[in-house]
Amino acid sequence: GKVDLLYLCYPNNPTGTVASRDTLKKFVDYAKANDTIIFFDAAYEAYITDPAIPHSIYEIDGARDVAIEFRSFSKTAGFTGTRCAFTVVPKGLKAKTPNGESVELHALWNRRHTTKFNGVSYIVQRGAEAVYSDTGRPQVRALIDFYLENAAILCKGLREAGLTVHGGVNAPYVWLKTPGGMTSWQFFDHLLSKSNLVGTPGSGFGAAGEGYFRLSAFNSRANVEEAVTRIQQLLK
Repeated sequence: GKVDLLYLCYPNNPTGTVASRDTLKKFVDYAKANDTIIFFDAAYEAYITDPAIPHSIYEIDGARDVAIEFRSFSKTAGFTGTRCAFTVVPKGLKAKTPNGESVELHALWNRRHTTKFNGVSYIVQRGAEAVYSDTGRPQVRALIDFYLENAAILCKGLREAGLTVHGGVNAPYVWLKTPGGMTSWQFFDHLLSKSNLVGTPGSGFGAAGEGYFRLSAFNSRANVEEAVTRIQQLLK
């Protein structure tokens, strides 16, 4: 049957994968053919360094007719606890009610948002504003590059340990196949009890994540390097 709503997250959390232009075009073409609305979560788009990878679904022809995009200041600038983001709902984007009536979503979303939400605090808004300042831009870029270097260290070290690894390029997350047929939670317990390391069991993201494990590049260089050393020693 047809899908009414399609959620996409690229760069992806938890797998760290990205979507090519051709892949996104297939999703957009499907949405246009089936009256589907795409929710495109681009919270980690600032981590994309490959010029061939789209930063926004609106880089795809026709996406403005079928897609809503989410962006996050706090993911980009590293103040996630304060929560500051925005939603792009193109004017003219329509969805159908159960009786087949077409409704423009921009006005509907604006009414809901202004009625039920008073906005983030002023100090957080000023922090988000600073992301785009002459001082903020290079600082944010340096922070993102640092985390991408951490991700590269994780990927290299985990592969040297014999693990199958995905992500970690154009994204801050590393997605690995658990070794020895362990479940996600068995590997979590093994890593915690034997190496004093903590990650996120893949099964926590849904049934398809069973047998996988997520590691994050959001840490100091010393901690990342130490974590790699401990995992390599554990899996010898």
